[in-house]
Amino acid sequence: MASRLLRGARALAVQALRASGPARVAVHSMATRGGISSDEEQATGLEREIMMASRNDLDPYNMLAPKATPGTKEEPNLVPSITDKRTVGCICEEDNSAVIWFWLHKGETQRCPTCGTHYKLVPH
Repeated sequence: MASRLLRGARALAVQALRASGPARVAVHSMATRGGISSDEEQATGLEREIMMASRNDLDPYNMLAPKATPGTKEEPNLVPSITDKRTVGCICEEDNSAVIWFWLHKGETQRCPTCGTHYKLVPH
């Protein structure tokens, strides 16, 4: 008897849902135009700061590779630093697996002791 009552109640509930039409789902979106949010809309904090700087062609945390120059005395490779000296590593040949390390001091250009490429320390 109880099962008949439950089946009857279920049937009435299904009929009521069908009569009310398609179900409406509440959709909340962070996107400005609807749909999926972009990376710029979701980024916060340091990630957002880096994205905004890269949009303006800036590199605030020196994450990008430095611009390659010929490395001559007239056009040395510029090495940014917040101090008066910095350790620099030079891979003298393209297929070389050893890195030549040397100190670069503020002032005039300095040469790699092995290959002769010029480097200059600039304030960051």
